[in-house]
Amino acid sequence: MGTVVDDAASVEFHAFFERHYAELSRLAHLLTGEADAADDLAADALLALWHRWDRVRAADHPAAYARGVVANLARTRIRSAVRERRRVALFWSQREEKTENPDVAGVVDVQEALRRLPFRKRACVVLRHAFDLSEKDTALTLGVSVGTVKSQTSKGMAELQRLLGTPAAPQRVHAAMVRTGDAGGRTR
Repeated sequence: MGTVVDDAASVEFHAFFERHYAELSRLAHLLTGEADAADDLAADALLALWHRWDRVRAADHPAAYARGVVANLARTRIRSAVRERRRVALFWSQREEKTENPDVAGVVDVQEALRRLPFRKRACVVLRHAFDLSEKDTALTLGVSVGTVKSQTSKGMAELQRLLGTPAAPQRVHAAMVRTGDAGGRTR
């Protein structure tokens, strides 16, 4: 049997879930570049939030807290994937000699270029330009200073420009991330 307090917390969490799940899933997709993993990461983040719901609901910015959890889970997933790719590459390099370079130069779209950015730069660019978060909200989400957000966003945009070979105006990056991140439109 639940108490009135438990029922109120449950209702409040359910409303938070409904309001933020799509946004958190989109954030996970843009940070990892993996559409299939995005829903899982968002669900894992919300499960973690539910276990600490009393602390989350008392926070000044629960949505920023949730974004931070997603960002941390995405970082962990990326690191695990990198380690796994290294293990596989090492395995195959020991088994056979490479006869050709598998990396073929090609057209790089915004999503591929984002995947090449270091995590913090990618997170700052995605949160600032795909989610239209202020520098302050981005800093809250990532647990860094506003100055770090400014420098990492600037460096990330410059690197995107270099990777894409053209001026990567924020509007172009924003439009491309909206299209690749959420086919059904932006959610807030």
